[in-house]
Amino acid sequence: MAGFLQVENISKSYGDKTLFHNIGFNINEGDKIALIAPNGTGKSSLLKILAGTDSSDRGGEVKFMKDIKVAFLDQNTTFNPDNTVFDEVYSGLGATYDTIRDYERAIASEDQRRIERAMAAMDAADAWNAEQKIKQVLSSLKLTRLDQRMGSLSGGEAKRVALASMLLREADFLIMDEPTNHLDIEVIEFLEDYLGKSRCTLLMVTHDRYFLDRVCNTIFELDRGELFVYRGNYGTFLEKREERYLNMQADIDKSRNLLRRELEWMRSTPQARTGKARYRINAFYDLRDRASVSLERKNVAIDVATSRLGGKIIDCEDVSLRFGERRMLDRFSYKFSRYERVGIVGKNGAGKSTFLNLMTGDLLPDSGAVERGETLRIGYYRQRGIDFKAGQTVFDVVHDIAETVETADGHTVSAVTMLNRFLFPPETHSKRVEILSGGEQRRLYLLTVLMRNPNFLILDEPTNDLDILTLNVLEEYLQAFKGCLLIVSHDRFFLDKTVDHLFVIREGGEVKDFVGRYSEYREYVKESEAEESRAAKAAAKSAPKNNAPQRHNTEPARRKLSYKETRELEALEAELPRLESEKSELESRLSSGALSHEELTETSGRIGELMRIIEEKEMRWLELSEV
Repeated sequence: MAGFLQVENISKSYGDKTLFHNIGFNINEGDKIALIAPNGTGKSSLLKILAGTDSSDRGGEVKFMKDIKVAFLDQNTTFNPDNTVFDEVYSGLGATYDTIRDYERAIASEDQRRIERAMAAMDAADAWNAEQKIKQVLSSLKLTRLDQRMGSLSGGEAKRVALASMLLREADFLIMDEPTNHLDIEVIEFLEDYLGKSRCTLLMVTHDRYFLDRVCNTIFELDRGELFVYRGNYGTFLEKREERYLNMQADIDKSRNLLRRELEWMRSTPQARTGKARYRINAFYDLRDRASVSLERKNVAIDVATSRLGGKIIDCEDVSLRFGERRMLDRFSYKFSRYERVGIVGKNGAGKSTFLNLMTGDLLPDSGAVERGETLRIGYYRQRGIDFKAGQTVFDVVHDIAETVETADGHTVSAVTMLNRFLFPPETHSKRVEILSGGEQRRLYLLTVLMRNPNFLILDEPTNDLDILTLNVLEEYLQAFKGCLLIVSHDRFFLDKTVDHLFVIREGGEVKDFVGRYSEYREYVKESEAEESRAAKAAAKSAPKNNAPQRHNTEPARRKLSYKETRELEALEAELPRLESEKSELESRLSSGALSHEELTETSGRIGELMRIIEEKEMRWLELSEV
């Protein structure tokens, strides 16, 4: 395989903190690599140096093979808020972009001569295939409203636009920082399939372990400023990493034993010191450095008590809720049991966050009852993240909740001690919350939820911005949690590890209880869809033989559309995707949990109106299509 990238002696520090020092590695054509390290240890900095948006502190070299195209997906996407989605996505296509844009404008103008000239230009640039691929990628990423301004998009929509721009460049080498953050599972599975089949070379940071396993064949680990390479999947990485630590610990123990003997020699009489060999003195200091290495792993220590949970937890009886014409929950009845672990799944806009808000009492049902036990203490980790006042420090945030925290073993520790256990050392306590990284803010938020000692944990997308090592600790904590869990997550691995069954929320407010892990549910869905597809094909194949009337040569020819009808059909084909996209956007807002009751009612009413308009326009489209 050809060497696509050669890196030599690059370093990065921030203040007195060294992220990595004089590291080097090679990446060959076809390698698909995941970079793993705790938050704040240099993953994003390394990717930016490779992408050319940052530089090494002390020289070093980053050499890409000549003439290969490199594309970079930053964790924090930047864009011109005044650009339309069309301009943002297509602008990376160079001259092809200009040709397609002129063609789109010509169609909109309805000027026949202009359309003919634009079509000739499309032919000359072979832009038809490019346009088809562009629309295929945009459709797969659920981007249909190309006239929408970038400044009006949600974080997830902006991430999909950035992904589309990167994929459409058809680069040889992709550098991606947390590509699955804020994406729903369907889009993640599309990206997973796309990258798995692509011949591109890939280096990415991700916390999604299923995504990592199905896309990557190599893992790079940044550990204590050094880079280690593991060939294989995530399971192989865990095994080989543990083996590496055992070997390093054996070397350290051996060095410490040798150091004791050498120390006696170094402490011999001063008269003899002048006769000591210089090489042995130098070797002593090297040995001392090796023996002083500590392999202590700094992981989050989640050690908080769980309040006692009584027999009655949350009882739901015929709970229904509507927003305008839209039914969000329909006669839902369920009694939660002690130590129950439930995952909430459903399409964007199905009402997952609405369901959580009903359970907590943030929303009241239109009918039915939600009764909560007297001992119930809910800890709600919201998708939108931590709320803090401007200027608040890390210490202020936890101190406002409690000065002391009860631990799992019954002891009481200070809030400062809990900060240390959550990897916030004393020098970070005076930091303002707004300058923390996304992962640090999430970790602090998790602490503020847990330090209240809840016995019913509700987690809405808890895996965003948390590194894999922290997720492993959180999973272990949740597996031993002596309370109830209710979790919404797009991280399939996380759901498989933490829940026993699923509430599947469907359009119309129906909730289906699926007993099993999320991966088993996805297999069930795929098998059901495959069975429906086979049944539809079989019906279509048999229909002409058994049911279709015989055709005669006297059948009148289908008439052609008039010019006005042709224009109407083109307008419908352009308008329907925009309406569907608006509906999808409103459904996402509806499920965000951030709308007031009045906004919920207004948004739901608009969704109902859109559904009616879409149905009418689809019927007219069918009429024109069948002419």
